Amino acid sequence: MQRNAPSPEMHGQKRKVLLCGATGTIGRATFKALNLYGHGVVAPIRPGADASGLSGTVACNFTQEALSELFAAHECDAVISCLTSRTGVPDDAWNVDHKLNSRVLAAAVNAGIPKFVHLSAICVQKPMLAFQFAKLAFEAELQKAPLAWSIVRPTAFFKSLSGQLNRVRDGKPFLVFGDGQLTSCKPISDADLARFLVQCLDAPECENKILPVGGPGPAITPLSQGWMLFEALNQPPKFRHVPVAMLSGIIGGLSILGRLSKAAERKAELARIGRYYATESMLVWDEQTGTYDATATPEFGSDTLTSHYRTLAVSNLPDDRGAHAIF
Repeated sequence: MQRNAPSPEMHGQKRKVLLCGATGTIGRATFKALNLYGHGVVAPIRPGADASGLSGTVACNFTQEALSELFAAHECDAVISCLTSRTGVPDDAWNVDHKLNSRVLAAAVNAGIPKFVHLSAICVQKPMLAFQFAKLAFEAELQKAPLAWSIVRPTAFFKSLSGQLNRVRDGKPFLVFGDGQLTSCKPISDADLARFLVQCLDAPECENKILPVGGPGPAITPLSQGWMLFEALNQPPKFRHVPVAMLSGIIGGLSILGRLSKAAERKAELARIGRYYATESMLVWDEQTGTYDATATPEFGSDTLTSHYRTLAVSNLPDDRGAHAIF
């Protein structure tokens, strides 16, 4: 297993960090991690956004002018951006993953901010979808900017692999595509990913680097995830195998309807996203061999998907995947 992660013991200098995307799942975890490490936090949020549990928030409409004023009013010396589109459909992706991050970067450069840590995604290695191209476009801008940067590309999130909890709890089968072993990943928890992002602020080995990162190994398949969930819920294992061709058929039908309906085209793109995740592993892609490489996918943290499932089994946490839900 390769490791490019910062040392868990590294605390570095205390900074004042502008945290963008603080109201999202990873943003909230990063806010907690920044406080844990003793950093000051300025968190711009849109008026009316849910700021519960967050302190140091500042209302901001994220125009270029508003962002410039924000940097002028607060003496920040680093930026962490967890800004990401909620759906991944083209308009949303280009407006948030690219344009909004670009505005933050431009304001940071004008303010002389020396460090920018950006949350991206490991799936941009093989771009096929609008949100992946939008993320790559911003990554390219960041790499050319006159400041130190770290681009973090996490693998699968725990919440993305927890959407079938209620199905299994209700006695329904766990759905897998194909034989359930078409893909694999090293999922990482919100808390571990947040610590990784924060430690990138002061880790020399992370500066000006693209950093793929997963949680503790080994890599697991959807079939393995199902077994973990059945065990956590103390339910007898029951699987339903769904052919990938079914997704392709749905996409084809929606694409035809999408010529006449924007809503249908939106659904088609969401189905394309679903097919992508059903057929592509969230691991480091080896261009030379044309395969995903679990051993080359760095690991960080200590939280495991098994322990997460066990926690869910005895709690009543809501499914907050929103538009990212496939099942």
